[in-house]
Amino acid sequence: MAAAAAEAGSGGAEGTAAGGDGGPEELGDGVLGRGQLFAAVVDAFMEKLVAAGSYQRFASCYHRFYRLQPELTRSIYDQFVAQLQASIKEEIQEVKKEGNLEELFNSLDKIVEEAKDWKEPAWRPSGIPEEDIRSAVVPYLLKHKSYLQKVLKEKEEENRKLAESVLAGRDQIAKLQQLIDTRRQAWQAISKEQRELIMTFKEPQ
Repeated sequence: MAAAAAEAGSGGAEGTAAGGDGGPEELGDGVLGRGQLFAAVVDAFMEKLVAAGSYQRFASCYHRFYRLQPELTRSIYDQFVAQLQASIKEEIQEVKKEGNLEELFNSLDKIVEEAKDWKEPAWRPSGIPEEDIRSAVVPYLLKHKSYLQKVLKEKEEENRKLAESVLAGRDQIAKLQQLIDTRRQAWQAISKEQRELIMTFKEPQ
């Protein structure tokens, strides 16, 4: 009789847990986002958890206390379920915050939405490992080869400019050396003429 009365009064906390804030909203084309699916899974888990620990089972475990204080038993059960749900939701929120799950869910949703516009079929394994590896590795190697060729071309251009700069510097040095030699020869010629002129003005001994 106690179990029957407990079963009749077990709708309160369980109904509250099952109801929640309503089902998750749908995105475009009736598709649920990852965050909404996660929330739906959490709600389903909470419903099953409350169902597993129903008021009937709770009252059966404490049937003597229930016979003496049925209303107080119900109140204790409701408070226990409410605190359990709040604790679990708080832990889940902490996990979502620490793992940055909301942003990850949104990123996944964005990737899926962008993938809808892809015209090329998605890659599927052929069943032949050699061909699968080749199809995955060859594009990467070709891309890397193109990058290396670009870097090589840039380096060759830098080396060409550097070689031109070195040659120009050598030409400039040669011109400066030639100018120095010319001026030195001119100075030597002037000095020789000055000595000869001085000698002409000296009195003969």
